[in-house]
Amino acid sequence: MKQTAGDLPARPVDTGFGRRLADDEKWLGRVMLAPAITYIVALIGFPLLLALFYSVSNVTVGSYGWPSFVGLANFRNAIGNPAFPRALWNTLVFALVSQFFVMILATILAISLQREFRGKWVVRLMILLPWVAPISLGSIGWLWMFDSVYSVINWTGRALGIFGKDTWPIWLGQPTLAMGSVITVHVWRLLPLATVILLGGLSGIPKDIHDAAQVDGAGVLRHHFQITVPLVRPIALVALLFGTVYAFTDMIVIYVLTRGGPYETTQVLSTLAFFTGIDGGDLGGGAAIALFLFPVLAACAVLILRFARQAEVT
Repeated sequence: MKQTAGDLPARPVDTGFGRRLADDEKWLGRVMLAPAITYIVALIGFPLLLALFYSVSNVTVGSYGWPSFVGLANFRNAIGNPAFPRALWNTLVFALVSQFFVMILATILAISLQREFRGKWVVRLMILLPWVAPISLGSIGWLWMFDSVYSVINWTGRALGIFGKDTWPIWLGQPTLAMGSVITVHVWRLLPLATVILLGGLSGIPKDIHDAAQVDGAGVLRHHFQITVPLVRPIALVALLFGTVYAFTDMIVIYVLTRGGPYETTQVLSTLAFFTGIDGGDLGGGAAIALFLFPVLAACAVLILRFARQAEVT
């Protein structure tokens, strides 16, 4: 006798923990967010709280026992340090000038890479290389290019007649050239990230809008400033926010190229905090200097995100 589906015994319903969790949207959401929250607390929240604790204590490298509470003494010492105002000024110059050039060059590159041309994928690969390569490795390469004796820039300039017989720039030994050099390398490093972000924004603009503007007879400038720029502005502000945070907090380029020299002219807050806290052994003083960046970055983030929200096209 042939069995039908109705004759088969019914399977028991799975009422285990996994099934109940999958059916409960409230707890399922919490479980899926847990890894991200754990990551933020462990790698961002804990170091921040530790820095806050160090900044009001007399902890040093190699000290034993529980450190003593010193209140705001580390902050007063940081402000009284003659190197601090110069580092603060250098930080602002380094961040603002580098972001100015990054945004201009990234816009030009992104618009150019939207067009079809031969070898486009090679150009994209070359632009992405500075971002995918270790920054310390790239900085060492630039260190050789800026070398006072073997600089390929100087030798090439002299061979092409750009530099005269008595002209031999010391890129990392003269204050103005040193600041220009570290800004150049930082722009080289951040340009790929900003370009990729802007490319994503440009690709998201519907083609119908460009076609309608062309039908209306919009020229290149009108097309760019009245259509492309307003539509891509929110994503451009996100790129600006990322770049600003990197510029304020990153110290690898300056550490490898100049270590804050010559004569503290390229010293920024992040390198000053490192040299004070790690090289100098004063963890409390280094933490206090580093925490001066926190309100500056928080204010920048709030302002840029507010502008990005206002610029959103609905």
